[in-house]
Order: sequence, then C-alpha cells, then structure tokens
Amino acid sequence: MLRTSAPSRRDDAVSIVRRLQEAGHQAVFAGGCVRDTLLGREPADYDIATSARPEEVEGLFDRTLPIGRQFGILLVEAAGHHFEVATFRRDGGYVDGRRPENVEFSDIETDAQRRDFTINAMFENPIDGELLDFVGGQADLKAGIVRAVGNPAERFAEDHLRLLRAVRFSARLGFPIEEGTLAAITAQAASIERVSAERIGEEIVRMLTEGQARVAFELLDRTGLLHHVLPEMTPMKGCEQSPDNHPEGDVFVHTLLCISHLTAGCSEALAFGVLLHDVAKPPCADTKPDGKITFYGHTRDGAEMSETILRRLRRSNATIERVMFLVDQHLKHCAAREMRASTLKRFLRQDGIEELMELARIDALSSNGDLGHYDFCREALAALPAEQMKPKPLVTGHDLREFGLTPGPLFGRLLREVEDAQLEGSLATREEALEFVQQRLPTDQD
Repeated sequence: MLRTSAPSRRDDAVSIVRRLQEAGHQAVFAGGCVRDTLLGREPADYDIATSARPEEVEGLFDRTLPIGRQFGILLVEAAGHHFEVATFRRDGGYVDGRRPENVEFSDIETDAQRRDFTINAMFENPIDGELLDFVGGQADLKAGIVRAVGNPAERFAEDHLRLLRAVRFSARLGFPIEEGTLAAITAQAASIERVSAERIGEEIVRMLTEGQARVAFELLDRTGLLHHVLPEMTPMKGCEQSPDNHPEGDVFVHTLLCISHLTAGCSEALAFGVLLHDVAKPPCADTKPDGKITFYGHTRDGAEMSETILRRLRRSNATIERVMFLVDQHLKHCAAREMRASTLKRFLRQDGIEELMELARIDALSSNGDLGHYDFCREALAALPAEQMKPKPLVTGHDLREFGLTPGPLFGRLLREVEDAQLEGSLATREEALEFVQQRLPTDQD
C-alpha cells in the first residue's frame, strides 16, 4: 500500500483558496507568505486575500472567527489550522497612527497599494501559480531592497509601527532600506512613541530572536528609533569600561557585540537578559583616584531597571522574573571557584541556570574572551548529577516539629544547616542528620 504524507499547512491554505475560487470569487495568497516562497523559505503563515465579502466567506466555511470583521478580516479553520482571510479593501483615513477609521471593499490592485512595503504587497494564485505584482515587489525582492509602497511618509503616518517593521525586515532579510524610505523613517522616528508599548515590545522581541539582533539595533540607532523605544540604552554610549576587561569599547559597543551572538529562535528571556545585563552601568559608573573604572551595584540595579523596562513593554511576568534573575546574577559565576560545595550546588541547580550560563558565555566572548569561569561551571554541571545538587532531604519540617519546634527563624536555619552539611558531604544518613539537629537544639528543648 502506498503511504501518503499528511497535508501541509500550504495544502490546507490552498483548499480555502480553491473553495473561494470555485464559488466564483478571486482568491490569492497575500503578503509575507508570497515573499518567503519567492525567497525559497517556508512561510510561517499563509494569509489569503479575496474579493468575497465577509458574509460570503462565512457562508462558504463552517468554522470562522470574525477577528476584524469591520475591516473585512476573518479567521477560517481548515484541518485544525487557522488562516486569515481578508477582503480586498481600500483603507479610510488614519487618525491614531495605527488603524483606519473605516475601510471600503475594493479590488486586488487597490488592496496592494494600501500595504506597507513592496516585497509584502505581492499576491500568488496557488492554483495556477500566477504571481500578481502591482507595486514592483518582485524587482525589489530581486534587488534586495525594503521600499515603502507609494509615498513612504504617508505609509508611516498611517501606521507608525511600520517604522519598526521596516527595520526588522531589513535586518532579518539582509536587505538595505531604500533611501527615501530610510529618510522618512528617520524624519518620523519620534512618532513611534504614539504606538502602544505592547506592539513595540513584540517588534523588539522579534528583532532580538530572529537571528540578526545586532543589525537591527544598529539600524534602530542610526534612524533615531532606539532613543524612543529604549531610551535607557542612550547613556550606554560613551560609558567607558576598563580596557583590560573590555578592550572592545564602551558599554554600548559591548552590548551590540553581545546581541550579535543571539541565535534565531533563542528565548525572549535570554534575549532581553543579554540586551539589558549592563543597562545600569551608566548610572553606577565611578572612576577611582587611581583611574580604575567601577560599576558597583550594577547587577542589582540592572535587575530593577530591567523590570521597569519590561513592564513598560508589557512583557509577561514569567519573562520579567527570568530576565531579572539573569541580570542580577550574570557575574555570580565568576566567584564559583571560591564557593563552598553547598553554595556552588545551590547556584548551579537554580531554575534558569542554562540561560544564565549562555549569558555568561556571550558576555565573556564580547569582552576579553576569557571563558575560564564559564568553563569551570560547565564542568561542574557535567560532573554533578541532579541527585547530588538537590538530594532528597534527610530532615523535614515534620521532624523538627517532633523535636518540639515551631516554624520560625530557628526552624528555617536548622533545615538550611542540615542541607548545607548534606551538600558538603558531611551528612549522609537520616540518623546522622537527626543527631546533627539534636546537638543544635536550644537547651530549653531538653
């Protein structure tokens, strides 16, 4: 018997296009999926544009979701996947720099003219393979250029988030931004502050995690956008560091080097941890009489600044907590060799240690290149099995209650001391641990 492979996401999207066409409507793939296909990349999503009105789309498919019905946008389910299906439209006036006040359903060519960049404004008929390009997107894709559709100043005035999207596409694709488009971004950079913090945060996350973070942030800086979306990074420029530890240059240069090591698909928490690990160096900087440059407290203060920044960008509590941990502890591994065994094991068993180690590696590679502290921790992690780093407790709170103790400072201290001794290897059995506790009880417990 011949085995057939499971339908792909593209096949499911094609089935929607075919259904629309069979009902007499024009229907095509639109935007990023067309661009990525022409570049030989697997699209993450397939968006569909059609002449069918929303009510006609709803009549053709059993499962639809009106995510933006007033703009002609529905989600259609096919084989468990959801696809955005949008009616060809002309946008009305923009008053908030985000979305049109109203839309007018139109034809495919008019729909192309309302889109952001030429490389995102092409259409493909997946049934016969015809490419529909009304704005020169194919030529710009071949030339490797990010160009706004029509008048760039008008495109960015319509939706200010396009300022960041231009930077992200330029970095991710390795395409320079066309001169007129770049000039319009620079001229309108301040308008990005009118965009919701959450939308800005999402774009920054994508820049950091798509594999070209340094390129993106250099372009943010060049256009003036960086000062408006992450003003805390501006003082990094010119904040000098010790040439012995940081021959690469100031804190800003170091940070750009660090994010250049972020790989595509890295976690959001690691990305922000790398970006913000030295964010408090400028306010903590001090030069001693002997010329030594110090940044005492920058890890603690950096964790607090990171929380403020990430809450402003509407990141999740889980991400914020992890980033604060990474920033606060990004130098702790440097003292690992001097740690007691119990302290080292507690350090290495922390939730998030893998991301902390990766931050430590990136930090070292972006400064003097000394990986000695990192290697020591890596070797310790490899040598210490989980049962040694977090062994089963020899004594519990129930045992302490049997001794007549109640929860309080002494209660917690005894549990900690027993675990310390266990991690140090001086206690191995429950009997030894109970005797250890007995010896440390207050005399009034006898």
